[in-house]
Amino acid sequence: MTALLEVRNLRVEFPTRRGTLVALDDVSFAIAPGEVLGVVGESGAGKSLTGAAIIGLLEPPGRIAAGEIRLEGRRIDNLPAEEMRRVRGRQIGAIFQDPLTSLNPLYTVGRQLTETIVHHLGLSDRQARARAIELLAATGIPAPEARVDQYPHQFSGGMRQRVVIALALAADPKLIVADEPTTALDVSIQAQIIALLKKVCREQGAAVMLVTHDMGVIAETCDRVAVMYAGRVAEIGPVQSVIHQPGHPYTVGLMGSIPAMDEDRERLLQIDGAMPRLNAIPPGCAFHPRCPRVFERCHGQRPELLDAGATRAACWLHGAQA
Repeated sequence: MTALLEVRNLRVEFPTRRGTLVALDDVSFAIAPGEVLGVVGESGAGKSLTGAAIIGLLEPPGRIAAGEIRLEGRRIDNLPAEEMRRVRGRQIGAIFQDPLTSLNPLYTVGRQLTETIVHHLGLSDRQARARAIELLAATGIPAPEARVDQYPHQFSGGMRQRVVIALALAADPKLIVADEPTTALDVSIQAQIIALLKKVCREQGAAVMLVTHDMGVIAETCDRVAVMYAGRVAEIGPVQSVIHQPGHPYTVGLMGSIPAMDEDRERLLQIDGAMPRLNAIPPGCAFHPRCPRVFERCHGQRPELLDAGATRAACWLHGAQA
């Protein structure tokens, strides 16, 4: 199946007075229509930054320094700001962690939805209002005909996040970038929001990039998962393979730190040390100072993604001379 989104060798830099910090280094992956790709890792691994680069919302002075991003074969990382804004509403929907940052408190949710629909789909006001009510109903908001005229503050956190999802879906986008969409919500609401995302993905054939640090959400929602570490993809593969047969020592540690209901473990694993700061990423494999299986080659040579069974892992354990 042809990829809907392709990210190739993406490099994001932040110029500073003390030199250039490389925040994303040679990140590549693809997402097919109807597929959910989870992007997981510790804080600072580069997950949200990857999402921001794709939707064209990198905070200055951050910039894409190399690589390319293609949506349905068309390159979008070098578009002028105005054109990218059109792509963002029409072909890419974005869902952020805090719904209040996506909603204007001064306008009713109906007005915000209809403006988006009129702008991107060119419908009349009446048609747009009917579609807004339809979207609210589809995202599980009760009595949408009445609630369409309410303001964001009149909705609970979970309901606001549904409105944000409705807003992201307003123009039938091909790609949805969801950045920690369930973090601020309680567990029962999380499950509903995840079920909603999966349903939308299935029915509309949209590709979804789901950024999160919650492996439970990943296991429940995603088809494949990319594990990020220090601005690079450490491992990528089918979700069950990454969870049950990880090929990268970092992924092994990450999975070992999750409590499992069906295992009788005395204690959880922990990964010693911390992820390096951007101005102190070690040469070779960035994980080597924390890796329990480190050997000579890891100190000087940086591994690309290599075949590791069902997944691909950036680890010399899978190299020919390992």
